[in-house]
Amino acid sequence: MNSQDLMKLQNGSDVRGIAVEGVADEHVNLTCEACNKIGQGFIKWLSEKTGKSANDLKIGVGRDSRVSGPALEEAVIKGMVSTGASVVRCGLATTPSMFMSIVFEQTKFDGSIEITASHLPFNRNGLKFFDKDGGLEHDDITSILEKASSVEEKDVDISKCESFDLLSIYAEHLKKAISEGIGASSEKPLAGLKIVVDSGNGASGFFVDKILNPLGADTTGSQFLEPDGMFPNHIPNPENKAAMESIKNAVLTNNADLGLIFDTDVDRMSAVLSDGSEVNRDAIIAMAAAILAPENPGSTIITDSVTSDRLTYFLEEVLGLKHLCYMRGYKNVINKQIELNKKGINSPLAMETSGHGALKENYYLDDGAYLAVKLVVALAQAAKEGKKLDSLIEKLPPLVEEGEYRFKILTEDFKSYGKNVLEEFRSRAKNAGYLLPESYEGVRISFKEGDAQGWMLLRLSLHDPVMPLNIEGARLGDVEKIKKIAKDLLAGFDKLDMNALN
Repeated sequence: MNSQDLMKLQNGSDVRGIAVEGVADEHVNLTCEACNKIGQGFIKWLSEKTGKSANDLKIGVGRDSRVSGPALEEAVIKGMVSTGASVVRCGLATTPSMFMSIVFEQTKFDGSIEITASHLPFNRNGLKFFDKDGGLEHDDITSILEKASSVEEKDVDISKCESFDLLSIYAEHLKKAISEGIGASSEKPLAGLKIVVDSGNGASGFFVDKILNPLGADTTGSQFLEPDGMFPNHIPNPENKAAMESIKNAVLTNNADLGLIFDTDVDRMSAVLSDGSEVNRDAIIAMAAAILAPENPGSTIITDSVTSDRLTYFLEEVLGLKHLCYMRGYKNVINKQIELNKKGINSPLAMETSGHGALKENYYLDDGAYLAVKLVVALAQAAKEGKKLDSLIEKLPPLVEEGEYRFKILTEDFKSYGKNVLEEFRSRAKNAGYLLPESYEGVRISFKEGDAQGWMLLRLSLHDPVMPLNIEGARLGDVEKIKKIAKDLLAGFDKLDMNALN
């Protein structure tokens, strides 16, 4: 595997590729050789950063349920052990637990790796990296891959590597958070509550047998808890319609108080209320903010750019918080959160509509299981008061209609063209007298009154020759009206394929 092939495996702040055959026209590029070299590259990078020799570094390695996980785990461990580093096998683990392995007193690793491709199909896999400062950044991954490019694959004996049951320690940490959050006086503080979990055959099954059941919850109806890297039931992705429909049906069928659904490596989650209402996208952000608001009055909630005006209304007018609608990318919103808190501006939550949510109180870690803990605590507290969890977001205006339209850019230099489109789009909107709120990504237009009500956001994809347009209408028929406005504002761009609007 040459240097160029290795560099192509970078996916923002992690590594991703095709790990097994089985999908037409998709061939393996994340090989055992690549993982072996990347393991060596990580140790070289971490050694330079910490000033420690490889021999003094201790690294934890975990994986999700993907079929390619065991082979890639072996390869990356061999690469790291070949440098002299000590490696601890953590087996089936979640991405957040691998970061916590650096924090927990029982482990205190210098660095860690989770082998996962998040919600992607069974044939994909990847690597996420952590050190004491949290998840690595884009430039860190570039540096690791560059170092990996200069080494040869090494075959060493790894039979003496220690194994550690990390998930059990992590589960105890979450159990304690629930008990303390409720102020529990009994060992079964969740007795009388029915909570169903959909793991999508990913790595989140432990939430049932190591957390909810021991605390007394009735988890009858929980589904797809067994790890199965072929994902035979549905894609483990809270944004997937089939996945959400599945957990919704499980909640209604079993008369549950709450449904929880996680992605494969458990850094994202969504929920379903007792009446079958989906709590995802804007609603999950609203609920998390409502839970945090009493202890964080006037604080700032950071979201990605595609959150709606109705969420802004809920955060600012109902909860009395501030809303910073930032840019897409979970690292972007988390880094902004860290920046604000360093400046003395309290920001307890940074969250994307995808379900990535980082809490200041939890090391700025996007941890779906920890977010689920907050919902479970809120459910138990609401039940004590004779209320339902629904009451937290009853004043969030409902989603009426929305649409996303993706325009292909038909020119090689798509970034320059896209930027020109955005500049002209903004200028035309301003001249037409439309309301242009501050936007950190693309151009956003709000329609507060008049014939059309709602908002739209035109932005440029970070990596692809595509311009997505998101529209939300406040009333039935408003999306069509806003689409017409968008067409008028985008007239004349001959290298922009707008057939999606037709």
